[in-house]
Amino acid sequence: MKLTVIGCGDAFGSGGRLQTGYQVDWSGGRFLIDCGATVLIGLNRCGLDPNAIERIFISHLHGDHFAGLVWWLIHAQHVGKRAAPLTVIGPPGLGGRFVSATEALFPGSSTLPRRYDLKFVELFTEAPLEAGDLRVTAFDAKHPSGAPSYALRFELEGKVIAFTGDSEWVESLVPAGRNADLYIMECYEFEGAPRFHLSWSRIAAELDDIGAKRVLLTHMADTMLARRGEIADGRVLFAEDGLTVEI
Repeated sequence: MKLTVIGCGDAFGSGGRLQTGYQVDWSGGRFLIDCGATVLIGLNRCGLDPNAIERIFISHLHGDHFAGLVWWLIHAQHVGKRAAPLTVIGPPGLGGRFVSATEALFPGSSTLPRRYDLKFVELFTEAPLEAGDLRVTAFDAKHPSGAPSYALRFELEGKVIAFTGDSEWVESLVPAGRNADLYIMECYEFEGAPRFHLSWSRIAAELDDIGAKRVLLTHMADTMLARRGEIADGRVLFAEDGLTVEI
């Protein structure tokens, strides 16, 4: 199983990084975790085909995590000529927010006939969803987005990949990442308690309790990027656009 970092930046492109997106390749196919506005650029840079992705999971409804779906729709219709079904799975209200964003940016495009089936499926807190041999469970995060914001836990091939989404520290982030083979954790600042985000000092204090085998720090502001060299924990990896991680 392999995870490819399509984009690991914050909403502002700190460090010149693209917005959030992670592709997972496994025996059951390919799926994407989050779909920031720049995700098609990231896939292109990595030489990856959007048409090969069967499912997209969305943690929360901020533009740097879901707005890429708008460009995805246009690309699939006019460039990729997609024919395979696509399922998008995320918080309640995802389908409606997608239509609103699409109509604001490309009026009329959400109602055009499609060559492929597009389906939206809603996730609910701690209600596991089975998608073939993949199970995903949503845990509440604290990050206002006009809809529930989630941390996501994926169980597949006897492995666990978890993702905090964006959130300040809440206790639900512990079971979300409990004993995960890889826990993708947003780490906006090095220390302190940034509003609605995590810091390395808080993550470090919780890692033993969480028990994740490896942690991938992502969504870092410039101030965090400048201090990452101070982190010496052997469990920690630092996300870079294009990075691949074997799981």
